Amino acid sequence: MSRFPLVSAVAAATVLAVSGCAQLQPPQPKPLQANEIQSQLLQDREAVQRDVEPLAATLTLDEAIARALKYNLERRARLLEQALAAQQFDASRYDLLPKLLASAGYTARDSDRISLSTNLDGVPTGAAPQLSQERRHLVSQLDLSWSLLDFSLAQYSSEQAADRVLAAAERRRKATHQLVQDVRVAFWRVASAQRLQSDVQDSLKLAEEALEDARKAEAERLRAPLESLRYQRQLTENMRLLESIQHELGTARFELAALINAPVMQQTTLAVDKEQPEGDPLAMSAEAMEDMALAQNPDLREQVYQRRIAATEARKVIARAYPNISFNAGPRYDTDKYLVNNGWAEAGVQVSYNVFNLLALPAQKRAAEAGIALADQRRLASHVATVAQVHVAREQLVGARQQFERADALWKLDDKITRQLASREQAQAGSKLERVAAQTTTIVSLLRRYQALAQVHAAQSKLQATLGVDLLPNSTDDMSLARIASELHTQLSATPTAAQAR
Repeated sequence: MSRFPLVSAVAAATVLAVSGCAQLQPPQPKPLQANEIQSQLLQDREAVQRDVEPLAATLTLDEAIARALKYNLERRARLLEQALAAQQFDASRYDLLPKLLASAGYTARDSDRISLSTNLDGVPTGAAPQLSQERRHLVSQLDLSWSLLDFSLAQYSSEQAADRVLAAAERRRKATHQLVQDVRVAFWRVASAQRLQSDVQDSLKLAEEALEDARKAEAERLRAPLESLRYQRQLTENMRLLESIQHELGTARFELAALINAPVMQQTTLAVDKEQPEGDPLAMSAEAMEDMALAQNPDLREQVYQRRIAATEARKVIARAYPNISFNAGPRYDTDKYLVNNGWAEAGVQVSYNVFNLLALPAQKRAAEAGIALADQRRLASHVATVAQVHVAREQLVGARQQFERADALWKLDDKITRQLASREQAQAGSKLERVAAQTTTIVSLLRRYQALAQVHAAQSKLQATLGVDLLPNSTDDMSLARIASELHTQLSATPTAAQAR
C-alpha cells in the first residue's frame, strides 16, 4: 500500500512539469521604449564628461595630447581590454588549485531493500530475508580531488593568459601612438581654421561687394557684356573656393573635440607658440632606428607573444596524450540506521587513459604545428614590415619638411603680392577682382602651408610610433592633467635614442 502514494506523487509532479513546460513561451523581441532611450542618453551624457576637467580659454598642443591620453573614450576601452585580460589571467590561476566538492542528497524508495542469501550453486540457504537499508536516508560527502592532467593543462592555460595580457598591452600602445598622431593632425587643422577664419570672411565680404558692383555695372552697361560676365564668373569661382575652405575647416574643431573628449560646441582658442615639432628624430642613424624598432615596435612584439601562445598550445596537445592520475579523499556521512558506521573517510588513486587520444593526437599535433608556423610567418612578415616602415617614415618626414618649406615660401610670396595689389587698388591702379583673386590665392597658400605643417607633425608621430617610443608610462589615471602635459612636452621635444628601448 505504501507504494501508491509515492507513485502518485511522482506522476503528479511529472504532469505538472509537462504542463508547465507546455505553457512556456519563447522570449519575444522587446524594442526600446522612448523613456528608456532618453534615460540611457542622459546617463551616457553624464558618464562621458565625468571626472573630465573643463577646457580653459586657450589650449596648447601638449594639453590637447594630454587630454586625449587621459580622457579619450577609445583609449579607455583599450585600457579596459587590457584590464579584462589581466582579470582573466588572475582567474585562470585558480584552476591550478585542487577541487573541493561538497555534496548532499536524499534517497527515497517505495519498498524496502530486502536481500536473500544463496550458496555458490544458487540454492537458497533457507535463511530469513534481511533488511539492509532504510527507505529514506540522507547522504553527504566532502571530496578533495586533484588531477595531474587538469593541473598541467591549467598551468599551460595560465601561461597563455599571461601572454594575452602582454599582447593586449602592445595593442594599447599601438592605439596610443595612433591617437597622438590623430590629435596632432587635428590640432593643426583647427589652428589653420582659427588663423584663416577672419581672412576668409573678409575676402568673402570683399568678393560680395565686388560682385554687386559688377552686377550694377552690367545693368548700367558700363562694361562690355562678355567682359562683365567673365568678371562675375571669376569672382563667383573665388567665392566658391573660399566657401569650400570655410566648410572644410569648419569640421576640424569637432574632430579635435571628439579626440580629447571635450564638448563639441565649446569654443576655445588654440595657443600656437611653436609650429615646428621639437626634437630631430632624423639625428638618429637609420641602422640605430631599425634596431630600436625591432626591439620595441608594438606590432612586432605582439606577434612574438602570439607565437608563444601558439607554442604553449602545442604543449597542451602533447599533455592531453598522457595518462591521467587523480587523487581524491574526503569524509562521508549516511543517516541510514542499518549502517554500523554512519561516518567514514575515503581516499583513492585513479589512473585513466583515453585510448582514442592516440587516434586524434597526430591531427592535433599537425594543427598545433600549423599554428606555430603561422605565428612564425606573421612575426617574420611583421619584422620585414617594421624595417620597411622605419625607412618609409624617415623619408616621409624628410619629404614633409621639404613640402612645408616650399609651402611656407609660396605663402610668403603670395602674401607680398596681395599687399602690392592692395596698395595698387588704393591708388586706383588695380581692381577689386585682382585683389579678391590675390587674397584667395594667399588664403589657399596659407591653407596648404598649415596642411604641410600638419603632415610634418603626422610624419614625426608616425616615425616615433614605428620606433615604439612611448610618450608616457602605462597608466595616466593617477596623474594630473598638468603633469601629463609637462611630461609630454619633455618627451615630444626629446630625440629618440637607442637607450629608450624597452
